[in-house]
Amino acid sequence: MDKKIIAVIVLTFLVTVGACSATENAKTCGPDKNLQAPQPRQVKADPVDAVLKQLNNKTLQLKSYQAQLEYKFTQPLLESEALRKGILYYAKFGKKSKLRINFQTLKQDDEKEQKYIEHYIVLDGNLLTGADYKLEGFWLVHINHQIEEIKYYQLTKPHEPNKPADVFELASKKLPLIGFTKIENLKKQFEITLIEQKKDKPTSFIQLHLKVKPNSTYKDDYVCLDFWIDKKLCLPTKVVAVSTEEDVYEIKFLKPKVNKKIDKRVFELKIPKGFGEPEIIPLKKKNT
Repeated sequence: MDKKIIAVIVLTFLVTVGACSATENAKTCGPDKNLQAPQPRQVKADPVDAVLKQLNNKTLQLKSYQAQLEYKFTQPLLESEALRKGILYYAKFGKKSKLRINFQTLKQDDEKEQKYIEHYIVLDGNLLTGADYKLEGFWLVHINHQIEEIKYYQLTKPHEPNKPADVFELASKKLPLIGFTKIENLKKQFEITLIEQKKDKPTSFIQLHLKVKPNSTYKDDYVCLDFWIDKKLCLPTKVVAVSTEEDVYEIKFLKPKVNKKIDKRVFELKIPKGFGEPEIIPLKKKNT
């Protein structure tokens, strides 16, 4: 699977966790104690800034997240489409956080849906240390049951023991994270628009459109990204990213569970019987 979309799946649901527009906030999301009430005669805030500030506040409150995942990868030039379904888990345990994605099925073009098992886990290297090697920093573990293969991709250099990185924060360079990325930095990379809704066709979603600027860090990867936020739940429901190759990545988050207890055993790494030794892929020394 394209490693670019893994970054999208692993990271983008946090783009709009707890999001709702400034005008809908009081009605749908409830008051945010971290935001000050508007003062008389104060200049009306940019609606995009209002949404982004709300997002930043809400992501800080996230302790756990679980959702059914649908990921559709479309290649218009090849007239090809693949749909994968699975489940995503994220949780904080003390100062450490863990993430796991379990894909379970695959539907290719007009073929029937079939069983297709792939696991992606972000773990501290200390949990991956074997008899013949020692790993430091954070790593992405990819387990492919179809070819009985396991790979370890290094995500970060060794981190300070007293400052463990969050699994989303450490990978934020792969994809812009609204909620983790400072607003001023985000605006340097993108032209951000809050899509207006037609009054005669009200919807239950808020849509943010991010157009990549010519000098953006992401100019070689993406053309634009769109995020849809459920007004009632204040949670992301869909993400669509268009790459520079004109490929389209569409991700849906269904039946989310927020700040509900997740068993630590969900994140345990167990190498299936019959698999060979893992392939270790460290960060490149240059441009890490």
